[in-house]
Amino acid sequence: MAVPVSSDENQIDPLIPADEIAGRVEELAAELSKILPAEVVVLALLKGSFMFAADLVRALRTRGVRCQVEFLKVSSYGNAKESSGRIAVQGDVPGDLRGKAVLLLDDILDTGRTLEWAQRAVKSVGAESVTVCALLDKPSRREVPLEADLVGFKIPDRFVVGYGIDYAQQFRDLPYIGAVRD
Repeated sequence: MAVPVSSDENQIDPLIPADEIAGRVEELAAELSKILPAEVVVLALLKGSFMFAADLVRALRTRGVRCQVEFLKVSSYGNAKESSGRIAVQGDVPGDLRGKAVLLLDDILDTGRTLEWAQRAVKSVGAESVTVCALLDKPSRREVPLEADLVGFKIPDRFVVGYGIDYAQQFRDLPYIGAVRD
């Protein structure tokens, strides 16, 4: 059952400041520009990865990587603090991925179920390659054997918000990553 929250930022413990996020996004772009082709399809999983995706594609462009940006809305949390274990998908995987390099972006690699499903779905439509990049990784919560090719930050098992990530549709607009107090 989802617990109602107020938009009171006092219930958030800052974990990763905005300047550290910006610096790490630049580092990820530098690393990715060495392994990606000059043209790539970025498939960002919504809603949580939208800020990360926007910043990363701009950083990739400055390094000579052109990005076609696509989105797929998937969720396993709803308004709760725990994954339901079921992946809810709205829409379809873009059909024009055949023969293309795909950069799959997510906000958090947690249980691994969502990224595993998305990776399989992208491969099933004929993508030439799939590189997985997650802003955050909670390895202690993994339920499927999946690792991202690149990760921004490894974090402890705390429920986080900010920089596009929400709790019951709140806190996405925070410029930093913070943990919701229990």
